[in-house]
Amino acid sequence: MALLDKLSEDLKTAMKSGDKVRVETVRLLRGQLKDFRINQQHEPSAEEEVGVLVSAAKKRREAIEAYTKAGRQDLAEKEAAELAVISEYLPKGLTQEEIVAIIAAAIKEVGATGAGEVGKVMGKIMS
Repeated sequence: MALLDKLSEDLKTAMKSGDKVRVETVRLLRGQLKDFRINQQHEPSAEEEVGVLVSAAKKRREAIEAYTKAGRQDLAEKEAAELAVISEYLPKGLTQEEIVAIIAAAIKEVGATGAGEVGKVMGKIMS
């Protein structure tokens, strides 16, 4: 299921349950994806969809920080609630253990022995 379709279904569910924060956030995300589609004149790829979500999450984090510094805890909490909704649609990141395992495997495969071979290891990891 495409992200836009999932957001549409989730919007219906949120409207039925009366979850105002979720309704507002999902509507905003749908709008941003539709804007992207109109501006780029093509359907967004999965990576581009994630980019839109990451951008929305980043804006919320920055707003939370700004509102907290300004002493507006009520607005910071609203942004945090929106960030929680956005985070549900973002792909899950790797854990620290998974990252260490990937790096260790790349070091072993490349046969790196020192800091001078970081480029080789990074090349292997990124491929």
